[in-house]
Amino acid sequence: MTPPSSPPALATLAVWGGELDRATWNHATQVPLILSASFGYPDLEEWLDVAQGRRAGHNYSRNTNPTVEVFEEKLRLLEAGEAATSFATGMAAVSGTLFALLRPGDRVVSVKDSYGGTNQLFLDFLPRYGIQVTLCDTTDAEAIELETARGCRLLYLETPTNPTLKVLDLERLAAAGRRAGAVVVVDNTFATPINTNPLTLGADLVLHSATKCLGGHEDALGGVVCGSRTLVREIFHFREITGASLAPASAYLLIRGMKTLALRVRQQNANALRVASFLERHPKVEAVHYPGLTSHPGHAIARRQMRGFGAVLSFSLNAGYDGVGRLLARLTYAHCAPSLGAVCTLVGPPATTSHVECSPEQRAAMGIPESLIRCSVGIEEVEDLVGDLDQALAAV
Repeated sequence: MTPPSSPPALATLAVWGGELDRATWNHATQVPLILSASFGYPDLEEWLDVAQGRRAGHNYSRNTNPTVEVFEEKLRLLEAGEAATSFATGMAAVSGTLFALLRPGDRVVSVKDSYGGTNQLFLDFLPRYGIQVTLCDTTDAEAIELETARGCRLLYLETPTNPTLKVLDLERLAAAGRRAGAVVVVDNTFATPINTNPLTLGADLVLHSATKCLGGHEDALGGVVCGSRTLVREIFHFREITGASLAPASAYLLIRGMKTLALRVRQQNANALRVASFLERHPKVEAVHYPGLTSHPGHAIARRQMRGFGAVLSFSLNAGYDGVGRLLARLTYAHCAPSLGAVCTLVGPPATTSHVECSPEQRAAMGIPESLIRCSVGIEEVEDLVGDLDQALAAV
């Protein structure tokens, strides 16, 4: 195969990334699903070299697997990283990264608006192991810089945030992390590599819940971390020993889903902006949170660091929590279900989606009202989605 004369675009990488060496698959046009738990070597010396990492190959699928390897390479190329490693779920990627890199006595700086599961790690789990955590107001960049300058091992960022869609200035905060000697980790699940590449803005590591936008079809769980070769190697070793490995069948589905990632995300960017604009003008909607709106406080930053604004928005109703139930019951073109980033529209309040682990008091402390609805906009005809929301709002 003749190598390309110029670097491929993201849409091309989504299709071809990690898939150019087809001779190893008997020239199949699609990545094969290799379900074998182990790999045999009749030559002991070759087996030993593979098992100890001196030679390319696979020994045991808890460690590496050919199908999983293609998924990791595809994401590595999309995020422009040196290396990538995968996990069984997005939260396994988050927790595996934190526990691989942190030691008792270390300090983490992050924001109050992180995903509910991540927030629980910060509040409940890391302190059990003697790891200090400081959570700053999400939109107060100066406070984050000051806390980072006080000394920290790891600066953890998420943008846009889940579910309030706040936007962090990645370039500014990554620079603060570098000055402090911290590892800068960014959850890029909402933005996807089609819209944002945190590594090019100064982050050391970028992670995804691959279950969401990367897979895009609500049929596979997975997580992935990408970044510097040294850090990823450390995280990989933690994962191979603790065992939260991505299943080959899930990797196969994620690879298939990622081939249409650029197409899906571009359509979702456009659909979500149209839906957000409609909701912003509706008299029964109290507030709309979407960085693509010029009224969004983080719009200028989002325009600077994002190529599109993503599939997810959130909005709150004048009618409070009771109105949430009435609206959701009337929707036709939306699943009332957790998760996001799928080809189908998904809706629900944080109490059953992003922050189900938290109490109403904890959600309130994070600025998440019970009247909030998170909406992950799919690839449907957008006027059908707008019409569906319009008739549902009539019942509120």
